[in-house]
Amino acid sequence: MGGRGPVANRNDYPTWALDAGFEEDVFTFARIQYDSMSYRPGRQWDNDFPDCDWNFSARLQELTSMKVDPNGKVLRFSDPNLCDYPFIFMSNVNEMILSRQDAEALRNYLLNGGFMMADDFWAPGGWRHVYSQMKRVFPDREPRELGPDHEIFHLVYDLKGVPQVPSIRAWQRGHTFEYWHGDPEGDEAPHFWGFFDDSNRLMALLCHNNDIGDGWEREGESPEYFKEYSVRVSYPLGINIVTYAMTH
Repeated sequence: MGGRGPVANRNDYPTWALDAGFEEDVFTFARIQYDSMSYRPGRQWDNDFPDCDWNFSARLQELTSMKVDPNGKVLRFSDPNLCDYPFIFMSNVNEMILSRQDAEALRNYLLNGGFMMADDFWAPGGWRHVYSQMKRVFPDREPRELGPDHEIFHLVYDLKGVPQVPSIRAWQRGHTFEYWHGDPEGDEAPHFWGFFDDSNRLMALLCHNNDIGDGWEREGESPEYFKEYSVRVSYPLGINIVTYAMTH
């Protein structure tokens, strides 16, 4: 698979033709373009984009029976076609800002069967901010932390414990925590927070103290990182999450 360069070249990543007449009958990795408190290059909605999206789509096509769009999609919450995509992905949400319209659109999407994965936010300060934004979506619902026995960790691939993936930059420094996001306040453990609907379906998965997407994006850069995190955690967990989203 491709690895990150100064500018991602689509020719460096796998692609494939969709069956004629079934171009719309495929899984599409849909990334949300959201607003942030401040603009910092590479640290907004497009974190890990597009390498992450292309590599993960390729692995879904390769390792599952799903038919997958090789190119993915970028959407805003205001997109009238949002509900056509059963899975949406957000990255680096430490400074995400949801307007009233965004919150309403996300609430309607999730309660009507959609699934959101929010990845790559760190430290208690990051969690407090994401929690405050999600309370705009669900004022009357509280998130619940998923334990290691939750089916999302075992649905296709059987993961041991609660997984944690550091970015390749943290890993190269010998860390499993991204300290540049703020004071860990004594808590460097991974947390998976879920919002559930009235039927106990997991609608939104918030991957705190984790950078699952870096295991997708960076798979071509280091054989050691690829084996330790892409193969063992990021791809198995991502496939479990998408399978859950598509079957519940």
